[in-house]
Parts: sequence; structure tokens; C-alpha cells
Amino acid sequence: MAGALETLCGQSYGAEEYHKFGNYTCCAMISLMIICFPVSLLWTYMDKLLVFAGQDPSISQAAGKYSVCLIPALFGYAVLQSLVRYFQAQSLILPMLVSSCTVLCLHVPLCWALTFKLQLGNAGAALAIGITYWLNVVYLGLYMRYSFACEKTRVRFTKDAFIHIREFIRFAIPSALMLCLEYASFELLVFLSGFLPNAKLEASVLSICLTTTTSIFYIPYGIGAAASTRVSNELGAGNYEATKLAVAVAVVLAAAEAFVGSTALFCMRNVFGYAYSTEKEVVDYVKEMVPLLCVSIGLDSLVGVLSGIARGSGRQDIAAYVNLGAYYAVGLPLAALLGFFFKLRGKGLWIGIMTGTALQALFLSLITALTNWQKQAEKARERVFEPNDQTQKENTKLLMNCSVSV
Repeated sequence: MAGALETLCGQSYGAEEYHKFGNYTCCAMISLMIICFPVSLLWTYMDKLLVFAGQDPSISQAAGKYSVCLIPALFGYAVLQSLVRYFQAQSLILPMLVSSCTVLCLHVPLCWALTFKLQLGNAGAALAIGITYWLNVVYLGLYMRYSFACEKTRVRFTKDAFIHIREFIRFAIPSALMLCLEYASFELLVFLSGFLPNAKLEASVLSICLTTTTSIFYIPYGIGAAASTRVSNELGAGNYEATKLAVAVAVVLAAAEAFVGSTALFCMRNVFGYAYSTEKEVVDYVKEMVPLLCVSIGLDSLVGVLSGIARGSGRQDIAAYVNLGAYYAVGLPLAALLGFFFKLRGKGLWIGIMTGTALQALFLSLITALTNWQKQAEKARERVFEPNDQTQKENTKLLMNCSVSV
């Protein structure tokens, strides 16, 4: 849901509407904290829900315990994601980098101590994540409060923030659907592996595959976040030519990252499994999956960047429909068919979901290529300024004409 700020804050900053910028961020914090309560309730009964769905009781119990201990992290994450979009929309990347590196140095020994020294196991890992998130929130909050760079856009908790809740929700729900439909499809893949023969092996290997692709995905996701910032800022400022240039640069960077990442992984295929397990059965299975992972990395890189462009231009609703069709109409049914009916097990499940990613990349590419960026810039300017501000509307049209002339 915080992805809505990539549209609202990014375009407001480009249009120099700084008071709205802070109000949008405050509105997001309030809305997301409220959303955390029903999610927490769901996590509280996660073990019972998994058993009811037919999952292994021992795995369900471990997942339930982990989910409950992760609840404090959920609330910290809600605030953190709002702050991340706040800084991202202003291209203030250094504070986030310093904060992330600092808390990472604290997180590793803290996670080790809680997990092994205090023998809390998975619960200790979950608690460490929560502490890390809140430390990030404190650092970024203090930076926002006292930094001169945030003087114009500083978040203030006033009643004006509530005025924008409806507008925030209008972008937040498609943003949530856009990401959750994609992420949930991969989680469902691991869920389905629990019904395969030798479920522990299949679930372990698919979890390794998911962890690997997710970790590498953060690189193109970062490129997509940069593209989202540039696209939203330029659209808010009415510079649609600069928007097209930002889109082109982001796609080229995604292609380069995909080539490097997939090549490196393929070269390490014989030993890569040992990063997760010492069991030869698991390592050999992971080796068989690596070629499929390399293809997934290439597709994920393109999708990560194109999704960022969609968020920056405020078209999360279109991307949500694409994800729904690609994964739930094609990807998951094909995965179940290959995994169970054709007995390809984990490979079949992954091939199915990879097909869904390929369709997602194809449709998002077509949408981006066929976009009229001048029209999107006009929409962004109209969205940012008040409907009754006729002068600003006239200035917007004048700016469009001047941009064409230049």
C-alpha cells in the first residue's frame, strides 16, 4: 500500500507542492498502522489456518510461532515503508543507505544472539527483524525532524493529513494488489509444494529458490524505485521528454543486471546449494533448479523496473490486472498441472510460475511502450493541483506547450 506514495509524493515533489508531500506521508503512516491490526489478528492464528489447509502440523506450528513473533516488526515496517517513500521521492538516498548499513551491522549479531545464544530459534530471528525495523524508523525519523534537507517537506501530524486518506487509498489498494498478487503467487508455490511427495525436500528447495530470486530481485527493484522517482518527479513537473529518457535508461540497466546476475548464478550452480544446506540431496536438487532460476532472474529484472515505472506514473490498477491474469489465470494453474498431473514436482511448479512472470513482463512492456507520456504528464499536473485552481491548470497547459516547443 505504501507504493501509493511513489505516485502521490513523487508527483507532488516534482510540482513543488511540498505541503501536500508531507500530508501524504502522514496520511500513509496513519492508514498503514490501522491496516496492521487485522493483519496481526490473521498472523496470530496462522498455525491453525495452515493445519486447516492441510499443511504438515510441525511446519505449521513453526510458521505460526514465527508469525506471532513477527507482529512487532509489522508495525515498524508500516512506518518504515512510509518513510522510505518519503526520502525516495526527494532522491535523498544517502540517509537510507547509512541507516540500512548501520542497522545491518547491529542486526547480524543481534539475530545470532537471539537465535542461537538465547536459543529462541526462528522466534529470535523474527524478534531481531522487528528490532531492526524500529531502529531504522528512529534513525530516519530523527533525520527528517532535524535535517535541513527535509525542511520544506517535513511531516507534521495535523488534521490536514486526514483529508487525503481517500486519495491515498485510491492508489494504495491497487498498489497492494499489484505487489501482493505477485508475491502471494510465489508463496502459494511453496504452499503447494507441501502436498508433493517428500514434502519437506520440495518445500525446502522451493524456499531456497524463492529466497534466492527475492534477494537478487532487490537489485532491479532498486533500479525500479529510481525509475519510479524520476518518472513521478518529471511527470509532476510536466517534463514528459525527460520521463521517456528515464524509462529507457532504467530498462537498459535492468537488462545489464539480469545478464550479470544470471551468469554469476549459473557459474556457481555446483556449489550454490551449500549456501543453504549441507545435505547432498538438497544441494543436488538446487543444482537442477539453477537454470530455471537464471531465466527467472532475467524476467524478474524486467518486471521490477517496469513495475516501478507503473507506480511512478500512477497506473498501479493496470499493473494489478496484468498480475492477476498472468499469475492466477495462467501461472498457478499451469504450475499445478505440471507439478501434480505431469509429476514434474518442484520443477513443474517453478516452470508454471515462471510462465506467469513471462506474461507479466510481456504485457507491462507493451503498456510502457505504448504510453503517451505527454498525456500522463498532463494528468499528473491536474492530480497534484487543487481542482478549483484554474490558474495552475492554465499554467500546466502552458508548460506542456513550452515543453513541446523546446
